[in-house]
Amino acid sequence: MDTLLRTHNKLELVHPPFHGFSKFQNQEVGFGPRKYYHGKRWRYGLVKASGGSTSNALLELVPPVTKKENLEFDLPLYDPLKGVVVDLVVVGGGPAGLAVAQQVSEAGLSVCLIDPLPKLIWPNNYGVWIDEFEAIDLLDCIDTTWSGAVVFVNEDSEKYIGRPYGRVNRKQLKSKMMQKCISNGVKFHQAKVIKVIHEDEKSLLICNDGVTIQANVVLDATGFSRCLVQSDKPYNPGYQVAYGIVAEVEEHPFDLDKMVFMDWRDAHLNGNEELKEKNSKIPTFLYAMPFSSNKIFLEETSLVARPGLRFEDIQERMEARLRHLGIKVKSIEEDERCIIPMGGPLPVLPQRVVGIGGTAGMVHPSTGYMVARTLAAAPIVAKSIVQYLNSERGLSGDDLSAEVWNDLWPIERRRQREFFCFGMDILLKLDLLGTRRFFDAFFDLEPRYVHGFLSSRLFLPELLFFGLSLFSHASNASRIEIVAKGTLPLATMINNLIRDRD
Repeated sequence: MDTLLRTHNKLELVHPPFHGFSKFQNQEVGFGPRKYYHGKRWRYGLVKASGGSTSNALLELVPPVTKKENLEFDLPLYDPLKGVVVDLVVVGGGPAGLAVAQQVSEAGLSVCLIDPLPKLIWPNNYGVWIDEFEAIDLLDCIDTTWSGAVVFVNEDSEKYIGRPYGRVNRKQLKSKMMQKCISNGVKFHQAKVIKVIHEDEKSLLICNDGVTIQANVVLDATGFSRCLVQSDKPYNPGYQVAYGIVAEVEEHPFDLDKMVFMDWRDAHLNGNEELKEKNSKIPTFLYAMPFSSNKIFLEETSLVARPGLRFEDIQERMEARLRHLGIKVKSIEEDERCIIPMGGPLPVLPQRVVGIGGTAGMVHPSTGYMVARTLAAAPIVAKSIVQYLNSERGLSGDDLSAEVWNDLWPIERRRQREFFCFGMDILLKLDLLGTRRFFDAFFDLEPRYVHGFLSSRLFLPELLFFGLSLFSHASNASRIEIVAKGTLPLATMINNLIRDRD
């Protein structure tokens, strides 16, 4: 859903963490180059995929590993010999971390950004709604635009979303943010943080190269690795899992002026009862961005499941779909595997380390979307840090971090997230027919509800009207299913809302 926040990356997947994550204490952490979260996707690199015999035809076209591309910047480096206490240390050089570093440094405060590969261009594709990037003044970082999006609910039902959609030029986006950081005086340190020690008014970050950096505020922007931010509850999210390719094809059947937001059709599985039965239980859909008549991004996606669907299953369904659509792949420029943990409890609020993005629980629990939401939240975090560091109140480190967390996760945002988690819990229980009925009703709602839900713009009072509108648009079968499968999640949501009061 949402702009299904596409971040497309490539790394080698060793063992997908479908059954939970390791717990890190913020005194003993590691941040390395293996895992990145860029916007919607937690990505593992592009190496020749090992999908098994079911996917050999497609995977034979996957290119060998190519050299990672870096920006050609001379970075101003942090000087450990000076031993100065910087106002803010940002751990993680993704969009979220760079955005906060840029904006805090614009206010004249000292900032150091720590990342093991600070100049690496993010190896991913971001898909975003144009109006969201316009609101944060990043339209110059869009390289492809579609006038709207199409949803294929089934073989006979097609929905149109009249909302322009775009692909982000990741090199341009990172270059723009890095240039502003450099001009604002941000210092960079190429290393991993292995330990952090908190004192009353400052924190000491110890890196794997032996350098210790002192800071008044520490921001964890490392994504789902949760390197510094602590949690105190069991983490059992749902998982969005996808396999995608940027491919040259002989031709494809899609309109060049529309991106394919969701294609839930399953005629491609006719004749294969085993695959069709698996898809009926845990369905996948196609997401596609046609760049030209013979170049396209194709991604088969499991919206949310617990545990996550295997990549081998997704690849097998994707091959069957492409055969059915008559799409003959000539070559593959990139392939990617991605996992997005969705929902689950928020980290401890408040705590000494401030978070943003995936590490702060900011992924949309019903869609997996995050990039625009995170970039829009960066000014809130930055303004809060600047305000409290410049305050004459003389806040301790704990008090200052608490104020920033409160600004990032005010009560209305926490209530909104509870509703989104409620939506995710229902989606987890729907089979293919139930999912189709749900989205058939969802995309018939007024645009203000569809756009607002996908872009996290609706808050609890509006979400209640959204829910009532969705229920009224749903078929009788869908209403029965929502009541039957949503009663327990609804009770859980109400209980959480009662317990979480300012």
